[in-house]
Amino acid sequence: MAKKEFKSESKRLLDLMINSIYTNKDIFLRELISNASDALDKLYYRSLTDKKVKVDKESLEININFDKDSRTLTISDNGCGMTKEELEANLGTIAKSGSLSFKENMTKDEKIDIIGQFGVGFYSAFMVSDKITVTSKSIDSDDAYVWESEGADGYTISKSSKDEVGTEIVLSIKEDSEEYDYCKYLDEYEIKNLVKKYSDYISFPIKMECTHHELKDEEKHEYEDIKEVETLNSMIPIWKKNKSEVEDVDYDNFYMDKFSDYDKPLKVISSSVEGMCSYKSLLFIPSHAPYDFYTQEYEKGLALYSNGVMIMEKCGELLPDYFSFVKGVVDSEDLSLNISRELLQESNNLKLIAKNIESKIRKELEKMLKEDRENYISFFKTFGVQLKYGVYNNYGADKDKLKDLVMFYSAKHERLVTLSEYVSEMKEGQENIYYASGASIEKINALPQVEQVKDKEYDILYLTDYVDEFCITAIQEYEGKKFTNVSDGNLDLESEEEKKETEKVNKDNSDLLKAMCEKIGEVKEVKFSNKLKSHPVCLTTKGDVSIEMQKVFDAMPNDMGIKAETILEINEKHPISEKLKDLFENDKEEFEKYTEILYSEARMIAGLPIENPTEISRLICEVISK
Repeated sequence: MAKKEFKSESKRLLDLMINSIYTNKDIFLRELISNASDALDKLYYRSLTDKKVKVDKESLEININFDKDSRTLTISDNGCGMTKEELEANLGTIAKSGSLSFKENMTKDEKIDIIGQFGVGFYSAFMVSDKITVTSKSIDSDDAYVWESEGADGYTISKSSKDEVGTEIVLSIKEDSEEYDYCKYLDEYEIKNLVKKYSDYISFPIKMECTHHELKDEEKHEYEDIKEVETLNSMIPIWKKNKSEVEDVDYDNFYMDKFSDYDKPLKVISSSVEGMCSYKSLLFIPSHAPYDFYTQEYEKGLALYSNGVMIMEKCGELLPDYFSFVKGVVDSEDLSLNISRELLQESNNLKLIAKNIESKIRKELEKMLKEDRENYISFFKTFGVQLKYGVYNNYGADKDKLKDLVMFYSAKHERLVTLSEYVSEMKEGQENIYYASGASIEKINALPQVEQVKDKEYDILYLTDYVDEFCITAIQEYEGKKFTNVSDGNLDLESEEEKKETEKVNKDNSDLLKAMCEKIGEVKEVKFSNKLKSHPVCLTTKGDVSIEMQKVFDAMPNDMGIKAETILEINEKHPISEKLKDLFENDKEEFEKYTEILYSEARMIAGLPIENPTEISRLICEVISK
């Protein structure tokens, strides 16, 4: 029989189908199953509109068979089938979609899900097979026909014999190569996995004869293989079931199975949206962070389905980075898919879904914070850093969305509080929100700068995460109250009398302070202060970069050269103050030793490294031995 050529630029286009459009060979099975599902849907639709066509919906199914010896994989259905003309039109013309034509001819009132749109999915089977044989018998014909092709060279159509209406596709699987093991498509376990991954929610049963090992003789430890037909797919996704049909344990089990977690989720968020863009979503907030969450290998995204067929395993566009911990699925009929259904085109509907999902997650977290604080704190201890990063990222573009979700440790209450809670309890006349940064609560408590603020009975927010101060900087102010670092050199908590007294002391000792500044070389200024109570010295800063920020920059792989402008403050009321004045007048060499020791002490208190610890140790020993 003479071969017919494809009715488009055959070789070039088919090569494109096989080598460029599809980047994942595994999806060929998804495409063939989707086509079979469409054929079943069409037949059922015909039974509703044509009295001559009688169909028992329960009998409609898709079957998969494989034969390792002959290297064939067979996908069959008992759907509407195809006539000779339809085989010619649908399989002889690449990018001709019978499903799309069927859908376009339906009236607006007729509702049926048709998956196929482009008519190219069938040809993805050439990625894994040398030859495709399609035998089909249409509901509208007494004759059956077979379509055969080995690729771009063309195809043949001839009369065949087939008793039942429907279509059978036989793939002759390619021989294995050094680059690829095609034999995996003839493995029962692999086929099951592919069906589960991509086609689990096809609304018709996908059946295959499977092998089970059963114990034959317990004493002899003998087993026998039992073959039985098994339904591979779930058919109805949990997110399409009525909420009254689903219990909490069902959601928990789905989450743990789908996302390979050993713990149930902290929160389940289910929603169904109708409108310009309709979709259903089922989202989960995990109870703990995945092991790779804070690594470059972690990939955010929700599983994206269209009519129950998985399009993308992780669609990153559906989640902002600050909600990257959320797991779940989204199913929509209104997505604009590209020709391969692997990647999404720029889609306003996708952006709309993403915007709605972001808003839904945020509102659910706000609700949890208000109504279930214990669980929210558990969530925040796990994923709070991600929210703070979201506040700071993109130059604070999302700060207003997230600022009421972030929490910080309160020195007054000794627990996490929101910014709203802090402001609501501010003392009368308090103008600023005070915060202190450090590696831990204990280390912040020990900071000399904290004493003065506590003496004023002002609460202090303790920032212990590396991103905290960047987060605070991005927010800038909350309800008109500015954030002020207790280590800011311009912290203004003294009375006018105290200010005048300190100003006089610094003026009277300007030469001493200048000498200390020159000896140290690394500080912007040295001054006497009355803000310290029991501590002799501390480091404060000028400008936007704090000491804790500098630590973050220093820890980065590339030296950014960003340093804090530091000020060495000396407690004017501490005995060390008089000692320095005496040494400056009477023993300059000893004065310089004390200067180095005090500066090193201030650096240690601030958690900064000392470049010459051996020398400082020697100086301390020399001084205390006198």
